[in-house]
Amino acid sequence: MTILKVLHFPDERLRLKAVPVTEIGPEICVIAENMLETMYSEGGIGLAATQVNIQERIVVIDLSEDKNEPIILINPEILKLEGKEVTQEGCLSVPDYFDVVERAKNIEFRYSTIKNEIITKKVNGLLAICIQHEIDHLDGKLFIDYLSPLKRNRLKKKIHKQKIENNRFKKSERLENKSLNKIL
Repeated sequence: MTILKVLHFPDERLRLKAVPVTEIGPEICVIAENMLETMYSEGGIGLAATQVNIQERIVVIDLSEDKNEPIILINPEILKLEGKEVTQEGCLSVPDYFDVVERAKNIEFRYSTIKNEIITKKVNGLLAICIQHEIDHLDGKLFIDYLSPLKRNRLKKKIHKQKIENNRFKKSERLENKSLNKIL
């Protein structure tokens, strides 16, 4: 299995809309397994294919403590939303940032399994929230899109500042390595 690179906001590829999977074969199984491996290595509970720059409608989720109950959703779609629930969310594509988001409390959704079975389910709680979050990714939407413009702008500034600091650190490290090479 392969660990895939998770795209981070503000990478524009996160805004691409995924296309439906037309054939569920061995290639899709490998993608799903790699996504699960990536999600586990990143400490996440859900991952959409678009987060790893695969523009197909595939989602993996595992809410179990032991990370041994994976759910693979192919071409998931929400059929019905009911109620409201406000919870704190985070995202592997927006590391180290959490905020409160309002989502539907109960959902009815449909998806295909790896065995090409079409399933319709009603769920609630964390699974419902996670499915909504990941389907948003497939549609090019991030949880931070639910935040006020002020909060989104603060986050963009924070990320920009972190990039500048990281670049300074890398530049300083390269200069130190050059100096060290001259000495040796």
